[in-house]
Amino acid sequence: MRSSPPSAPRKPRAEPVAFTRSELTRILGVYGYFVAAGDWRDYAIDCLSDAAVFSIFRRASEMPLYRIEKRPKLARKQGAFVVVSMSGAVLKRGHDLGQILRFFDRQKLKLAP
Repeated sequence: MRSSPPSAPRKPRAEPVAFTRSELTRILGVYGYFVAAGDWRDYAIDCLSDAAVFSIFRRASEMPLYRIEKRPKLARKQGAFVVVSMSGAVLKRGHDLGQILRFFDRQKLKLAP
């Protein structure tokens, strides 16, 4: 009878990163403004092991126009929050969600008649 080799201890599975209720409320407030203006139409939320991502789409079948990401590992260095464009360029980075959401204030001015 063969004995099985001792198994290595398993690492506990890390919980995925997610937005808090207050963070999601702030993001959806900005999103709602652009939906009402007819500029954005769809969104997706991904909770990954290292980041939470809110993707904003003009149409569901396209690439996201913007991604709002929360990366807790970067909180002490560059800031946990980042706005990324469709091309992958970092448009705004910071420690405070409100600070990076101000990036969209410039887009609001473009929509004003």
